[in-house]
Amino acid sequence: MQENKKKQVLLVGNPNVGKSTVFNALCNKKQKTGNYAGVTVASHSGKYTYKNEEVEVIDLPGSYSVYPSSEDEAIFSKFLIDEQKNYAGVIYILEALSLKRGLLLFQQIQDLGIPMILVVNQIDQAERRGISIDIQKFSDALGLKIIQTNAKEQLGIDEIRQAVLNSGFVKAEKNSFETPNEHKDFIQKLAAHKGIDNEYKAWMSLSLGTDLGRIGSIKDQMNEPDSKSLVPKRLQVQETVRRYQNVDKILSDVISKKAQFKELLTEKLDKVLVHKFWGYVVFLMILLIIFQSVFFLAEYPMNWIESFFSWLAAFTGEHLPEGPINSLISNGIVPGIGGIVVFAPQIGILLYFLYLLEDSGYMARVVFLMDRLLRPFGLNGKSIVPLVSGTACAIPAVISTRNIENVRERLLTILVTPFMTCSARLPVYSIIIGLIISEGSFLGIKYKALVLMGMYLLGFVVALLSAAILKGFIKSEGKTYLVMDLPTYKKPLFGYDFKMVLGKVWEFITGAGKIIFIVSIIIWFLSYFGPKQKPEQFVATNVELDHSYLAKMGKGIEPLIEPLGYDWKMGVGILTSFVAREVFVGTMSTLYSLEDDAPEVKVIDKMRRDVNPDGSKVFSFATGISVLLFYAFAMQCVSTLAVVYRETKSWKWTGFQVAMMTGLAYFVSLIAYQILK
Repeated sequence: MQENKKKQVLLVGNPNVGKSTVFNALCNKKQKTGNYAGVTVASHSGKYTYKNEEVEVIDLPGSYSVYPSSEDEAIFSKFLIDEQKNYAGVIYILEALSLKRGLLLFQQIQDLGIPMILVVNQIDQAERRGISIDIQKFSDALGLKIIQTNAKEQLGIDEIRQAVLNSGFVKAEKNSFETPNEHKDFIQKLAAHKGIDNEYKAWMSLSLGTDLGRIGSIKDQMNEPDSKSLVPKRLQVQETVRRYQNVDKILSDVISKKAQFKELLTEKLDKVLVHKFWGYVVFLMILLIIFQSVFFLAEYPMNWIESFFSWLAAFTGEHLPEGPINSLISNGIVPGIGGIVVFAPQIGILLYFLYLLEDSGYMARVVFLMDRLLRPFGLNGKSIVPLVSGTACAIPAVISTRNIENVRERLLTILVTPFMTCSARLPVYSIIIGLIISEGSFLGIKYKALVLMGMYLLGFVVALLSAAILKGFIKSEGKTYLVMDLPTYKKPLFGYDFKMVLGKVWEFITGAGKIIFIVSIIIWFLSYFGPKQKPEQFVATNVELDHSYLAKMGKGIEPLIEPLGYDWKMGVGILTSFVAREVFVGTMSTLYSLEDDAPEVKVIDKMRRDVNPDGSKVFSFATGISVLLFYAFAMQCVSTLAVVYRETKSWKWTGFQVAMMTGLAYFVSLIAYQILK
């Protein structure tokens, strides 16, 4: 059998040109795609085998230039240049609707001496707008063959694979950018001094400012002209202007436009969707529909899942031998895991709607729309990408802040993103809202859906207010502007997005399940045994829950949590959920299963009928609101803390975030309970 050859290639292009879609089509992977800039903020790799050749494809973050202005563009430039000897070439993705913008980076990479395969994606979108591209003239002007693709329809993908197999990567015969005469002698001397055989590399290192310090020591020897001409930004602007002049000459012979006799759907929709008033109204209506669906569509599958785990707990309790193992499995592990799995349908529905919005191009409008709203709070439109992503999970949301150029705005976004309601909070909100909110509706919309939407909006409002306060303590690095292209609306890939959701839900179940499994065993052990138990009783009998080690620990913190309206069981749930918020639900499921010998009864019903010694409900309206507010603001996710530290490289800001959010959660919950009780 012939051994596979191996090759590494880079996938490169501007943001929002379909790179991730091409990557998924090439490698049959399920990387999340979105129709707005900033989805890919770190390099992703995948592999495919074509005709006995194994190819590793590295999808780099989208960039507009080799000169980085944000963290994700810095990742791109560093990998492109530093790893040049390790990859065979670059597959460069151009979008048919933004050829001029994309050719700037294309020419820069060409001039670095990197061999490329050029792919023009989404030509069908250009044709719908009356834009005709002469591919043959375009190919001749650039000096390499062009592959046309429609990645979403899998068109042209095999042509890319064949070109990679045939080593169809082409180097430019000559540079498209000539060093300005006033700098030419100096650049040539710098290239010779550094041993660089590519004049543009020397120009680029100078334009980045990486060599200015070293140049100072040899400036006199080289007879360097006026140092003011060596300001990096000025050199970059000078290069950009000259490159675009060259690009305009190329495209003038390549592109022809037909007169448009009617408005396209995109223009019609944008009159409403990015309107300074109606745009926000539509966005809120879309959110309301999503939250209504979270309760309405998830009701039946949640009941099926809950019934299954109730049956499983009863089955194991009946058929396993009496003793600790029976109690551990039927009263500990099964209810704990079931308490989390039951919320998988709600999480899946929420994620599916978000994926459809991203895929369609609507989220780009939300970014544009929110820029005006976020500016007074020290953020910009790009901050909405992490904030919206935070409704799924704060970890990738914090990472996506790399797309924000301004350091202050990026730090502010990192600090306030965890206020957004993530999928881990959803199980907590769902069970508490189910306990304290009635089944009624307003104008056909369930009260529960309205309250859930209110919790999401509350997180967003508090994130903005926190940013407004914090911006006064973080030094500004100058004013920034949002510059972006609004993509055309596209039909979402409903089936692909559904597969993505299934994968994400499974990740949630397995990730949370591992934690719940361990926590359930610990909770069961601490609740099964007690300090007054005799050694010979440890083998076969358990103590009353109120006399267990767990109760002793919970009652130890009761003075601290009692003013918030919590009993010791809720205190234990809050402590365990510092690992991950959703653990609260698993912990409560385990505790109420340990305390009650009726596994067929739903956990929420057990919680609803639980009473304090004075006969009052444990989960009263005041207590429920207090719990909701605590989890709305508290920073209870170790993984998020780790990512915040990794992105900020600062224990000061990470510690400040924990203290700020936990302190706010405690204070607001305290005030709410004391007013409502």
